Amino acid sequence: MDQRAKIDTDGDGPPGTPGRPGSQGSPGSQGAAAEAGTEPPVVHRPSGLTSAEVAERVARGEVNDVPVRSSRSAADIVRANVFTRFNAIIGVLWVIMLIVAPIQDSLFGFVIVANTGIGIIQELRSKKTLDGLAVIGEAKPTVRRDGRAAELSTSEIVLGDLIELGPGDKVVVDGVVAEADGMEIDESLLTGEADPVVKRPGDPVMSGSFVVAGGGAFTATKVGREAYAAQLAEEASRFTLVHSELRSGISTILKYVTWMMVPTAIGLVISQLVVQDNDLKGSIARTVGGIVPMIPEGLVLLTSVAFAVGVIRLGRKQCLVQELPAIEGLARVDVVCLDKTGTLTEGGMDVTGLHVLGGADETYVRKVLGALGESDPRPNASLQAVVAAYPDAEEWRCTESLPFSSARKYSGAAFSEGDGEESTWLLGAPDVLLPPGDPALAEADHLNEQGLRVLLLARAAHELDSPDVAKDARPTALVVLEQRLRPDAADTLAYFADQDVAAKVISGDNAVSVGAVAGKLGLPGASNTVDARTLPADREEMAEVLDRNAVFGRVTPQQKRDMVAALQSHGHTVAMTGDGVNDVLALKDADIGVSMGSGSEATRAVAQIVLLDNSFATLPSVVAEGRRVIGNITRVATLFLTKTVYSVLLAILVVVSQIEYPFLPRHLTLLSTLTIGVPAFFLALAPNKERARPNFVRRVMRYAIPGGVVAATATFTTYLLARHHYTGADALGAETSAATLTLFLVSMWVLAIIARPYTLGRVVLVAAMGGAFLLVLAVPWLQDFFALRLVGTTMPWTAVAIAAAGAAVLEAAWRWVDRRFPA
Repeated sequence: MDQRAKIDTDGDGPPGTPGRPGSQGSPGSQGAAAEAGTEPPVVHRPSGLTSAEVAERVARGEVNDVPVRSSRSAADIVRANVFTRFNAIIGVLWVIMLIVAPIQDSLFGFVIVANTGIGIIQELRSKKTLDGLAVIGEAKPTVRRDGRAAELSTSEIVLGDLIELGPGDKVVVDGVVAEADGMEIDESLLTGEADPVVKRPGDPVMSGSFVVAGGGAFTATKVGREAYAAQLAEEASRFTLVHSELRSGISTILKYVTWMMVPTAIGLVISQLVVQDNDLKGSIARTVGGIVPMIPEGLVLLTSVAFAVGVIRLGRKQCLVQELPAIEGLARVDVVCLDKTGTLTEGGMDVTGLHVLGGADETYVRKVLGALGESDPRPNASLQAVVAAYPDAEEWRCTESLPFSSARKYSGAAFSEGDGEESTWLLGAPDVLLPPGDPALAEADHLNEQGLRVLLLARAAHELDSPDVAKDARPTALVVLEQRLRPDAADTLAYFADQDVAAKVISGDNAVSVGAVAGKLGLPGASNTVDARTLPADREEMAEVLDRNAVFGRVTPQQKRDMVAALQSHGHTVAMTGDGVNDVLALKDADIGVSMGSGSEATRAVAQIVLLDNSFATLPSVVAEGRRVIGNITRVATLFLTKTVYSVLLAILVVVSQIEYPFLPRHLTLLSTLTIGVPAFFLALAPNKERARPNFVRRVMRYAIPGGVVAATATFTTYLLARHHYTGADALGAETSAATLTLFLVSMWVLAIIARPYTLGRVVLVAAMGGAFLLVLAVPWLQDFFALRLVGTTMPWTAVAIAAAGAAVLEAAWRWVDRRFPA
C-alpha cells in the first residue's frame, strides 16, 4: 500500500511549507523552491463552484436536502400520543357515558384528555431541547467556493461542490476525489471492511465513510436522498423510542392485557345487560365501570413523560441523547471503556522537554521539529504542541509526507534542507520505532512512569514510501509532552467505582504512561498495566485478561473493537467513550457509544450520546437519569398492572356470580387518581439511584399479580358480605361504598409498599392521598358527587378489617415472592 503523499509546494503558509487544502498559491513558496534549485510542480487546485453556479443548482433543487432530525416531528408526536389502541377504547366508552350517565361518571375521559395533553407537551419540550442541541452539535463540512473555504451546514451542499476532508471528517455525500494528500478512508460502517482504503484523485468516496489519515477534497456527485448512506444517516440520528427493554417489556405486558381484557369485557357486558334485569342506563354505567380500569392507559404515557423529562434534564447539562434508549442503556452498563486522550485528559498538550540523543545538535533538532510541524496540513494534538513550541525552518522544503495514523503510531516527512541535503524523518511512539533493548527506550519508560507522553524523533534510513521505513531508524531526540488532566475526571472515576461499574482505560499511548495518568486520577488497578501487543487473539482468553486488569496501552483501533466484543462475550454491558477516529469502530460496536462534542465528526455520528461541553463529568448524570427512569417506571408499572389484575378478576367474579358489578366509573376514577394517577406521576419523576436490573416484565408481574389477586379477593369478599347485610332501595349504594373502602385501603397499602424506602416526600404523598379520600367521605357534597356514603358502623368496620387482613396477606405474599422468585 503506497502511503506516500506528494506535497504541493504552492501553499499558503510561510515559504517552504506544504500546501494546505483550500489554499491558493503564493509567490513566496515558489521563490523558495527556485532558491532550492528546483522547479515547483504546476498543480491545478480547483477553486470550487462560483456563487452563480451554486444559485443555479439551488434553483434546480440539486441540494443536499435530507432532513437531519434529532426527534420526531410535532405531527408524529401528537399522532403517537392521541391515536393509541387504548385511547380509542376509552374514547368510545367516554362517548357512551356522556350519553347515558351523569358527568361524574365521565370523569375518566377528561383525565385521559389531560394525560394525553401532558404527554404531548412534555415530548414537544424534549423535541425543542433535542433540536436545539442537535444544531449546536452538528458538524459543518468545509466547502470551497469562489476559491475560498468556508464551513457550511450539510443541508447547504449542492451538486458539484468541492468539499475538503481531514482526519476524522465524515464524507457527507457521495463524490469523486479531486485532491488527495495521503488520504486514507475507513469504509467499515458501509462495507464491514475494517482496513482503511487509500484514495487518489478520481477514486469514488461514499457518504458514511470517514477519513482516518491524511486529507484532500472531493467533488459531490450525489446529494440528498440519492446519496448512498442518506437514509441510514437519517435513521441513525433520529430520536427513537424503540430497541429498549423497558419499552418492549411494556409492549409485551400491554399485549397480554389486551388478550385478557377483551373476553372479560364481553362477559361483563353480557352479564350486566342480559342476565341482570336492571335499568338499562345503570347497567351500561356499571359495565363501563368494569371495563375502564382494566386499561393501564397511563403507563405508556408516564414512560414517555419520564424519558422526555430525562432528555430535557440532560439537555440542560449539554448532553445530546441521539437515541433515547441510550439513557436506559447507560444505566445498565457495568463496564465503561475510556480513551485516555480527550476523556481523562484535555485535548491540548504542551512540550515540556527535549532530550537529544546520540550527541545530536539541539539547534538542528529544533529545525527538524519545526519543519515536521509544518509538513502536516492537519496536525493532531501532539503535533500541534510541537508546532507551538518550535517555529518553522523556512528554508526547508517538504517533498513528501506520511500522515499520522493510529494504526502505525507515527508520521513522517522527507525534506530538502535548503543546502542541498536531503533527509527523511519520523516522529512517533518510541516503543514502535525502536527495537527492544534500545537505550533510548529506558529513558522514555522513565518519563512515561511520570505520566508524561514521549515522542521519538528518528532519522529514517529508508525512503518514506518503503514498507520498512521505520526499520533501522536512528533515534535523535525524545520530545516530552505533558497532557492536561481533566479536573473532573477523578471524581467521575470515583463515582463509577462506587456504583460497581468497572472502568477500563484503553489507549493507543504507551501503557506505562497511561497507567501513570490513571494512577494520578485514583483508578483502582492503575499500577498493573498491560501492553495490548501482548494480548491473546482468542476472544475468551482476551476477555479473561480484560476482567483482571484496568489499564491497557498501545491498543490499535481494531483491538479496541475486539476488546469491546470480548467484554460483551462475558455478559458485560459495555459503554465506550472516545473522541478520535481511532475510537469509531469500538464506539459503533459498544452497547452505548459516548462521544465528546469536540471529537471527530465520525465519532459523533456513530455515538448514541454526545457530550457537547466535552465534560466527562456529565456521564454520572446520564447514568443517574437512566436509573431514575428505569427504577421509577418499574415502580409505577406495578401500580398500574395491579389495578389491571384486580379489575379483570373482579369482572370475572361478577360474571361467574351473576350479580351486579359493584362500581360506577366515578368510583374507580377516584380510586385510580388517588392510588395510582397522582402518586405515579410524582414517583416516576422522583430521584432514584437503584441500579438497573434486567427482566423488567418478570420483576413487575411478580408483584402485580399477587397484589391484584389480594385486592380483588378482599374487595369481592366485602361486597358479598355487604349484599347480605344491606337491604332496601338504597342497598346497592351502601354495598358499593363498603367495597370501595376496602379496595381503596388495599390499594393504598400497595402504594405504601411501592413507595419504600420512605423519604419525607413519599410519606407526605401517601398521607395526602389518604387524606383526600377521607375528605370525600366527610364532605356531604363530595359524598353526593362520588356516590359514596358509608351506612351504619358494622359494615364499614368490617370493610376496614378485611382490608387490614388483605394488607397482611399482601406483605406476606410479596416477601414470599422475593424469596421464591428473586429479581
